[in-house]
Amino acid sequence: MKISKIAEILELEYSGNDFEMESFSTLLDASEKNIVFFDDAKLIQDLKKTKARVILTTKEFVDFLPNNIISLVCDNPHLSFAILSKYFAKNSFDFTSQANINRDAHIGANVQIGSNSKIEAGVVIYPNVTIGQNVNIGENSVVYPNSVIYANTIIGKNCILQAGVILGSDGFGYAHTKKGEHIKIYHNGNVILENDVEIGANSTVDRAVFGTTVIKKGTKIDNLVQIGHNCELGEYCIMVSQSGLAGSTKLGRNVIMGGQSAAAGHLKIGDFAVIAARGGVTKTLEGGKTYGGFPLMLQKEWLKQQVKITKFFKNNKRI
Repeated sequence: MKISKIAEILELEYSGNDFEMESFSTLLDASEKNIVFFDDAKLIQDLKKTKARVILTTKEFVDFLPNNIISLVCDNPHLSFAILSKYFAKNSFDFTSQANINRDAHIGANVQIGSNSKIEAGVVIYPNVTIGQNVNIGENSVVYPNSVIYANTIIGKNCILQAGVILGSDGFGYAHTKKGEHIKIYHNGNVILENDVEIGANSTVDRAVFGTTVIKKGTKIDNLVQIGHNCELGEYCIMVSQSGLAGSTKLGRNVIMGGQSAAAGHLKIGDFAVIAARGGVTKTLEGGKTYGGFPLMLQKEWLKQQVKITKFFKNNKRI
């Protein structure tokens, strides 16, 4: 889209050279073909390093911009980004071209496979599965009935997707107007599953806003689990049923999330950490320890606290 059209959509003034931009990106990952938005003073150092050619930002940050970047000044860069994301959104299910299906793959009834997708040897896809374009499913992986795999998803070797798994749907992201309206942010990233990953029935892994949501080698995910956009799960993690991660949270190696536990967004949980059932993570955690409760604390301290509370109420019980 030409920059003049972008300015027109956002009702902003622009009179410089006109040229086309291909997509949005993060500050550090951007190329000259990307647009970025900036509204957070904590990321000033990233702003100075960006290679983006166009930026949506506010007046207060204009003086911090690199000399080679063109600014589109607006009141709410995040909202402007959300509005524009619709125009850069891509179709996730295109079936106009043939897929590349290995002759040793087994495809069930009523399976739809999108354009230019690749299904490798030994893959088994059960009935009623829908696969978008440019998807790659590695050797000997199994996809059970009624699963949906959105465009550009990459699945490694020996993976198992139980029935009803959704990979690559839009994450839960909105910008908000002054009137309280919620403007959808369309996600254009993808999902990558490395080798030997299993995902349980009716679990969902959202694609990234831009970039990739990553599930690393050997990780096992139970039924009814939610993985938000731009998350990264390290090797050999375990996520038990009804647990969830908000967007951009990263788990180290061998992290265990107990049943109904959850983590807020943009956090890091260190290697070999354990979050007990119903634990609520609201801050970055050191690895190698077991945590529980809410507010979260070391599990042994939480258990002691529960004993003290029980004794207190027992001793003060009215007769």
